[in-house]
Amino acid sequence: MLVNTTAEKLREMKLTTMAARLQAQERDDSLNALSFEDRLGLLVDEEYNARKSNRLKRLMRLAGFAYPGACLEDVEYRADRGLDKALITRLGSGGYIGDHRHIVLLGAAGSGKSYLACAFGAAACRDFRTVKYVRLPELMAEFAVARVEGTYRKMLKSLGKTDLLILDEWLLYPLQENESRDLLELMERRYQKASTIFCSQFDVGGWRGKLGPGTLAEAIIDRIIHDAYTIKIAGDDSMRKHKGIAASGGTERA
Repeated sequence: MLVNTTAEKLREMKLTTMAARLQAQERDDSLNALSFEDRLGLLVDEEYNARKSNRLKRLMRLAGFAYPGACLEDVEYRADRGLDKALITRLGSGGYIGDHRHIVLLGAAGSGKSYLACAFGAAACRDFRTVKYVRLPELMAEFAVARVEGTYRKMLKSLGKTDLLILDEWLLYPLQENESRDLLELMERRYQKASTIFCSQFDVGGWRGKLGPGTLAEAIIDRIIHDAYTIKIAGDDSMRKHKGIAASGGTERA
C-alpha cells in the first residue's frame, strides 16, 4: 500500500511518530472527513510534540538533578520559611538566565535548598535550556581527574557553555588553592555569559575564609554576588524532618 511505503520513508528520515500516526490515520474512519491539509497538520503536530517531549526528557536526564521530580509548584511557603513567593515565581520564568544573573540559595542543612535549586533547573529545562547539577566536592574531584586525563580545557568549555549550572554544597569545606583557581577559571568563563545557582549553608561573608588567599577569594566572589538574587530560607526546622523523609530520598519538597 502507498501509505505503508510512505511510512517506511518517514521512518528512514527518522520521522517515526509521523510514520506511526500516518498508518493510524489510515485505520481511523473518523478522519475521512478532514481535508488533506488538516490531516497533514495533525501528523506534523504529533511529530513536533513528540520531538519536543523527547528533547525535554533528554535535558532533564543530562542535568543529573538530585531531585528529578522537583517543581516550583510544590514549594511550600510556610511563614517560618520567609520565602518570597512573588520573587520565586518571577525567577521561575527564567528571565534571570537570559540576563546572565545568578541565584544564591542560603539556608541550614535540610532546609530545602537543593530541592528549590532543582525546581529552578527543571523550569529551565522546560524552556529547553541546558542545565547541569553537581555538588561542589564532586566538581572539584572531576577537575582533578580532568587534569590527569588531559581533558581539563574541554571540561571548562562544556561547563562554560551550560545555560544554568547548579552548584550544591557550595563551600561546605575550605578549598585548596588549586581548587579555588579552578573555580575562578570557571566563574570567569561564565561571568556575564551564563547563570549559576549556588546552594550554601553559609552567608557570603563566610565564603572568604573557604576560598583561599584574599585576592583569589575576592575575585571569585566579585563574579558572583553583583549579579545575583539572594534567597534565604529561614528557620532551623529541617524540611526532611518536617516531611518525615529520609535525606537520601528523591521526593523531598522545598
